[in-house]
Amino acid sequence: QLQLVESGGALVQPGGSLRLSCVASGFTSGYHAIGWFRQAPGKEREGVSTISLSEGSTFYADSVKGRFTISRDNAKKTVYLQMNNLKPEDTGVYYCGADFTPRLRIGVGEPWWFTSWGQGTQVTVSS
Repeated sequence: QLQLVESGGALVQPGGSLRLSCVASGFTSGYHAIGWFRQAPGKEREGVSTISLSEGSTFYADSVKGRFTISRDNAKKTVYLQMNNLKPEDTGVYYCGADFTPRLRIGVGEPWWFTSWGQGTQVTVSS
């Protein structure tokens, strides 16, 4: 069974940066992509960024394009989300999940495509 653990969240001022990590352990094979999603209080979980683990293709929500960068280190079984120029609307709990279905990806994807969610890491952007 695959386990994912997120880390790196913190309280940061607007304009600041954070790097989130998503580390895989357990049965770490069979999945095709890792996605980062976030959830603010009272809102639905929304997609932030996804990376295809074979081709390395990356996808971003329009709200984070040009500010966030997703990357992977296959040897460390880790996916990173570098977040720059953070805004208050980026506040939320950030989760990573794995998609075990091979797809022709054109975007971040839907939350129900992903499983093995971690416990999340809190990102708060506030002055």
